[in-house]
Amino acid sequence: MMQIDFERLRSMGFTPAWASQALALAAEMDDVPALAPMRLTVLHRETVQLHDGERERSARVLPRLTRTLAEGEDALAVGDWVLAAPDTHGEHWVHARLPPQTHLVRRDADGRRHPVVSNVDTALLVMGLDADFNPRRMERFLALVQGSGVAPVIVLTKADTVDDARTLFCRMQELRERLPAGAEIVAVDARDGEAAASLAHHALPGRTLALLGTSGAGKSTLTNTLLGHARQDTGAVRESDGRGQHTTTARSLFRLPGGACVIDTPGLRALRPDADEAAVAATFGDVAALAPHCRFRNCTHREEPGCAVREGVDDDRLRNYHKLLREAKRDTMSALERQRQVAMWKARGRAGAARAKAKREVG
Repeated sequence: MMQIDFERLRSMGFTPAWASQALALAAEMDDVPALAPMRLTVLHRETVQLHDGERERSARVLPRLTRTLAEGEDALAVGDWVLAAPDTHGEHWVHARLPPQTHLVRRDADGRRHPVVSNVDTALLVMGLDADFNPRRMERFLALVQGSGVAPVIVLTKADTVDDARTLFCRMQELRERLPAGAEIVAVDARDGEAAASLAHHALPGRTLALLGTSGAGKSTLTNTLLGHARQDTGAVRESDGRGQHTTTARSLFRLPGGACVIDTPGLRALRPDADEAAVAATFGDVAALAPHCRFRNCTHREEPGCAVREGVDDDRLRNYHKLLREAKRDTMSALERQRQVAMWKARGRAGAARAKAKREVG
């Protein structure tokens, strides 16, 4: 039977629930000796880094496990708990993954799913108060987190770049008016130790934080501040647009001095959340609250008269809502439904071109 050093693993976020799952899964694999639970801290192209609570080691993933996950449109992610064992040559192999308790996933332009992080308690959604400030993008990050079981915290970095307290207040108020009621918003200078103090109630022993945001938002700087020393490389941002240059190239999990873990991630410039319509609706609670007051029950909040949503929601926020909703609907369509939609839009395009041609001929 697999032996688990619970005290050693607890600093990596291991709990009795994880221990029960690990023992049950190991019992199904009794032909594999020396299995041990470890946490995935870095994911490379060919190898992964695993931590057993005492030391970090390199390992490879069994092709069978990779195929099984891929068949379910899934893959390993930083933060996963896995069962690994050494072979006869001492090289470690990942044999199984414990089902993640939380799992953040994004989609690419083709609709394919890409895991971001696993087993995270709190997502620190990082946005700079310089040229990086973009409420529309923050709504996308919230849609990524909504419904996942992960608590979002909006962290506005580079508070030292704001000229006066009124400007800072106005920017925070702009976010509060657009984002769901009760969303926690913190403004910090990521280089200052006070930033770690303001987030200490989230960095409790056994908890895991993940920093998400664009390149140059200050994620790695904040990671170093939380760690208490410079572990992650940081770089300057372009003055023209405030964007960083991808100093962080891989997701990495670190242990914090107080017993929590933090995952630093590369910047996401193009974010398409793996969210259904319910998750989008949860991000835009003001739309859901006003919708019952529209004149028509099936109001789409576009051109209909008597639309309470259009009257009560900022135009830019409503456009972002419609865009996220279209993406969510498209991602849940079957292949046949997508083909029909493409055919419909092509037919509309041809009809529009025909009408334009007819008008030219008449003129």
